Parts: sequence; structure tokens; C-alpha cells
Amino acid sequence: MRNLVVGAVGVLVLTARALAQDVTHAPHWGYSGAEGPSAWSSLNSEYKLCQSGTRQSPIDIKDAKQESLPTIQFDYKPATLNVVNNGHTILVNYPAGSFITVGDKKYELKQFHFHHPSEEKINGKSYDMVVHLVHADANGKLAVVAVLLKKGASNAMLQRIWENMPQEGGPAHEVAGVEVNAAKLLPSSSAYYTFSGSLTTPPCSEGVTWFVLKTPSEISAHEIDLFSKIYPLNARPVQPTNQRPVLESQ
Repeated sequence: MRNLVVGAVGVLVLTARALAQDVTHAPHWGYSGAEGPSAWSSLNSEYKLCQSGTRQSPIDIKDAKQESLPTIQFDYKPATLNVVNNGHTILVNYPAGSFITVGDKKYELKQFHFHHPSEEKINGKSYDMVVHLVHADANGKLAVVAVLLKKGASNAMLQRIWENMPQEGGPAHEVAGVEVNAAKLLPSSSAYYTFSGSLTTPPCSEGVTWFVLKTPSEISAHEIDLFSKIYPLNARPVQPTNQRPVLESQ
């Protein structure tokens, strides 16, 4: 059971597409209309898993089985803000040197980005937003930590990102003198749900290990409003669980 928790199913090679960081190379898809989620698999032959995959993300987390799971050890370092509006979200690239460790698995933080509203649901409940922290191990297998965001207090680091986020798509740029620390996105508790899933954007590659933190962090109404003016909706609908195991740390 432990191998299921800390290892992705199959090998997912880390590609530029999987971690799309630049709008110039962004695939032609969207979140509504003829290019919306229900049509992704028909837009490009490389997107077929968006329809045919059996372990797709996000999911509505229900009936999770409690297990004695390893704690997620976070080791995030401060970094100069490197931000991009890639045409689908606001994404912050992260330099080498920040990691999570789960049991005997170590994953390096590559980037984090935001969805409005949350893509994941917990027992049918969605949240105002979610931030996905995307990691990769030495073999390119991906692990994503999802931090649900609920309306509440302002987050000083988010405000710093928002003040510098591009309003339109374009290349990534570094903001001299502005520092961010992904650790500031984390809630007080690192208890989590975990399952094997996929990227939530095309090509919907499977073999991604997901860690959805059970405790949400807070974001102010003003911060939600600023993001939603750029992206009113950039969340994929929940996908069938298909009886895959969903585990919950104790």
C-alpha cells in the first residue's frame, strides 16, 4: 500500500508541455465553449487521455480510507519571483533547491499555479480557489500538492504575486527585488488525501501522485476578485474516480 501512496503509477517523463511555462508554446485549448474540457480529446491526438484515461484529475474526494501514511516534509526556500500568465493561469516558476519528502520519495518543486474555483472537491464541497504545487523526482515522475484556498484573511505573499502578475499572456519574467516563499502558501496542518491521478490540463498525462491537503489556507475576497478578473473560470470539472483507492492520512 505504501508504494501506491508515494509512487506514481507508471513513468511520467517531465516535459516542457507537462509544466507549460511559456504562453508561446501553450496548446490550443480552453475552459469553455468549443475548446472546453469536454472537447479537449478532440483538439489534438496527444490529448486522447483527457477522454479515455481511467485515472484522471481532479476528483471529488469521498469515502477516503484512513491509513498510517508518511508525513509530507516540506523544505521550501525563498526565491525571486518569476511569474508568467501562460494563457491558462498565473504560474510562478521555482528555482532548483526546494523539495518535499514523503517516505523514501523526494520531489523537487518546479512551479506553482492557481485555479478558480478549486478543481478538487471534498465530499462535494468546492473552494474559492486552489494552488497546485508541481514537483518532480529525479526520474521525472510528478507529484502535485494541492492547497485549497478559502475566503478569509489576506495572504501577504499572494498579494505580492498579484501585484506583479501579467494581465495578459506573455513570456515569463523575473521581478527583481520581489521575493516569494512557497512555504507561505501552506496551512498549519500537513494532513492529506492521496491518490494516483493525472495532469488537470491537456495532455492529461496519468501517473501523477496527488497530495491534497485537508486543511485549506486563506485568501481575501479582494485577492480572489483580482484573479477572477483575469480568469473567471479556469477549473476542469471533477472526473470519475473509477474505484481507484483514495487514502487519508491519520
